[in-house]
Amino acid sequence: MSTGAMEEAASVGAELRPVGLIRSVLKSRGEAPRQGSEGAPDAWIEVHPWAAAALMGLAAGDEIIVITWLHEACRDVLQVHPRSDPSNPLTGVFATRSPDRPNPIGLHPVFVRAVEGSRLRVGPIEAIDGTPVVDLKPVWK
Repeated sequence: MSTGAMEEAASVGAELRPVGLIRSVLKSRGEAPRQGSEGAPDAWIEVHPWAAAALMGLAAGDEIIVITWLHEACRDVLQVHPRSDPSNPLTGVFATRSPDRPNPIGLHPVFVRAVEGSRLRVGPIEAIDGTPVVDLKPVWK
């Protein structure tokens, strides 16, 4: 998150502190599928040392939601053609899963493949390398 964005968030009482980073073979937005289920690879989440104790209880096979900050998103976009297809009608970003939006929070349902120390192997996930991880939540069925 940029310094300006953090200052703005703090001024209204909201502050995000990333708990880790995505480490993926996907290096750019152009390489990433639109959704994890559309051919995304597995990736590692490197959890910061201060947050590593929060991994207790996670195990291979668990289904979780990875919440990310889509750091390369355009934050001034309010309407898009869904799936970047001009034949789709212009739609407000709150009615789409576009990464470009005022608060570019990504939600990624994934399976935990492995837990190794302060790292999680998860997938499939379409987040690109270096994407900040804001939180991890279990999927309740």
